[in-house]
Amino acid sequence: MRRILAADEQPRHWVGPSKRDFVSFPPAVKDDMGNALGIAQFGGTAPTAKPWKGLGPGVLEIVESHDGNAYRAVYTVRFEKAVYVLHAFQKKSPSGTRTPKRDVDLVAARLKAAETDYEEHYGKPKR
Repeated sequence: MRRILAADEQPRHWVGPSKRDFVSFPPAVKDDMGNALGIAQFGGTAPTAKPWKGLGPGVLEIVESHDGNAYRAVYTVRFEKAVYVLHAFQKKSPSGTRTPKRDVDLVAARLKAAETDYEEHYGKPKR
């Protein structure tokens, strides 16, 4: 069943298995991140969202802590007509606060996939 979007709400697209990963998070984390993504769909930025370093403007991450674990969801608002969730993961970094290179590379690859998907569905993005 598809939900009907509000007049000024952008659709949310999930890239790769990011939705499957997201739904495996604890309920409290899903609620908070879902609210932050909802704010993004209406053109805002949640207080828990911060810029994702390395890919330029318009790529953000939501950071949530729960029971001593860190959870991340990375999304982009670079496109005029849609919000794309690029990656959702539980951060398990052996190097302290640094995000593992595997996750950084995955976000970059999924951003390219989102650009391709956006062009197919909405046409060339305005830059």
